[in-house]
Parts: sequence; C-alpha cells; structure tokens
Amino acid sequence: WNFGDRGGRDLTVGALLALLVLAPYGVAAYWATIYPPLRDISTDFDEPPALDVSDRTKDMNVLAPSTPGEQRLQTDSYPLVSARSYDLPFETVVNAVETVLDRRDWDLSEPYPDLAGQSEVTITAVAKGFVIGLPADVAIRVTDDGDTVIVDMRSASRYGRYDLGDNAARIVDFLAELDQEVAGQVGAAPAE
Repeated sequence: WNFGDRGGRDLTVGALLALLVLAPYGVAAYWATIYPPLRDISTDFDEPPALDVSDRTKDMNVLAPSTPGEQRLQTDSYPLVSARSYDLPFETVVNAVETVLDRRDWDLSEPYPDLAGQSEVTITAVAKGFVIGLPADVAIRVTDDGDTVIVDMRSASRYGRYDLGDNAARIVDFLAELDQEVAGQVGAAPAE
C-alpha cells in the first residue's frame, strides 16, 4: 500500500459501487431543491376536477384545497399547467381525451362515461410515477360552456411529501398530446 500498488483496485471498485448506490439519493436531493414542495397540481384552482376517492386509505396524502401560497407557487413554477379551450363539438373533444388516455398505461377508475345529454364529464384514473412508480390520482374534466369546450386536469400524488415535479409533468405532457390529437383529428389548434 505504501506505493499505491496494493488495494488500489479494490478501493476504486468500492468507490464506484458506493457512487452507484448513492446516485439515486443524490438525484432525489437535487430534484427536491429545484422543484416546489407540491403534491397536488390542477389547472383550475377554484373548482379542481374531482378525484376518485373510493379506494383511498388513511395512509395516503390528504386531499385538501390548495392554499393561496401553493397556488402562487404552482403558477410561478409551472406556467404551462393551464386548461385547454377548443372550438369543437363536445363529443369530439371527449373522444380525443379518451384516445390519449388509451395510449397511456393508466388504470381507469371506471369505464368512460356515456355522453348522451351531458355537457360535463370527468374521467378519473390512477397513473404511475415516472421514477419509482408511486401512484397518483388523475382527473380530467371536459366541460361544454356553450361557446367552447374546456379541458381541465388534476393530478395528485397518493404518497410522499413532494411530487418532485411529476404531477405537473404528467399534466403538461397529457395536454400537449391532447392538443396534437385534436389537431390531427380535425386540423384545428386550441382556441386559446
């Protein structure tokens, strides 16, 4: 060891293994510093889409209205999390939402709703988190307000103090894919 020729390889292998084992914790610590401490994200603060609470347990995060501070933090941190408006028939938008949902590996809470005579539907599902697959409740509400059809979305982590940006990314990705699906179906962009 005095000359560095004995044990150097073992030391290097041990250090590399330690780095490999500790890397996920380092990434999680980094994410905890760059993402806001939120776990329930919605495009509508006043009336967020209702989540399915039928299979929730006491060990899961409590669903509570977001505080003004959380709303401000979400707005500042995630400016792309916003509702979509479409100048299209209600059924067309709901069908586009269902098409996008069918492409994702989310478990629907109940079958797609019947649209007959409806001007508002909410579709609920459970999605898996990106990193370690923790479940999150998701609700997508489609509302026909007479002039346009509005799509709101909410995603809330079932476990953990913070979502590390997972819920916002889920909403932004889903709504971007919905924009593409709607544009592909009818050749129209969002009304916004």
